[in-house]
Amino acid sequence: MKKCVLAIAALILSVSLAACNSSAVSSKKTEDGRHSDRVAVTLIRAVDGDTIKVKYKGKEKTVRYLLIDTPETKKPNSCVQPYGKDASSENKKLVSSGKLELEFDKGDRTDKYGRLLAYVYADGQSVQEQLLKEGLARVAYVYPPNTKYLDQYQKDEKAAKKKQIAIWSKSGYVTDKGFNGCAAGKSKTAQTSISAPKSALSKDAAASGAHSKDAAPSSDAKETFTNCTELRKKYPNGVPKSHPAYQAKMDRDHDNYACER
Repeated sequence: MKKCVLAIAALILSVSLAACNSSAVSSKKTEDGRHSDRVAVTLIRAVDGDTIKVKYKGKEKTVRYLLIDTPETKKPNSCVQPYGKDASSENKKLVSSGKLELEFDKGDRTDKYGRLLAYVYADGQSVQEQLLKEGLARVAYVYPPNTKYLDQYQKDEKAAKKKQIAIWSKSGYVTDKGFNGCAAGKSKTAQTSISAPKSALSKDAAASGAHSKDAAPSSDAKETFTNCTELRKKYPNGVPKSHPAYQAKMDRDHDNYACER
């Protein structure tokens, strides 16, 4: 009987130690960032190739994808760029394909426009990776410490570039600052401004990180301001590159928009 009791005690101790070890490994993985939790969200709609609207913690939020950039389709004062509609269509298909989840990195969770910055997954599949693999996105907006998947994304981009597919099929189209050129035909932005209500247009503009129409030029004459403080007195939200008041020295983040807030 004594031997049986000792055997049972030993078995219980063994199981307890195994459980502790397992818990310790799990905790370590969580601490060093290899197993970050993903948050389930509900899709409201896809805005463009790298932006979606979701319901997060009971509120409608705009999500800007971390570490990638796709050609423009809705930015005010910009044309629809080649492969922009393809990226938007593919993004919509991916995020509508199943359970949608967000994963945040170690740094800021929102940008200066109040958008959530996240890695996006649909049924466990990385949406960012898929867009990169299909040549519909470039690696961009790399701001440490939000760089968890940078190495993998750069590999995906390199593979698509080697295949010369989509955005990589046009020589000189992809640059360090974005994309060059416009798609043939009338821009989607122009069509929307004609047919859609002002409220609908402003929602899409805000979701894609654009600025208000305060920045619309009043004439083609060159306007000069000493600094951003002076410029914002007339154009509170800054101006795009196409605006007469745009000056490169005021576009410190090189996003073709000067003095944005």
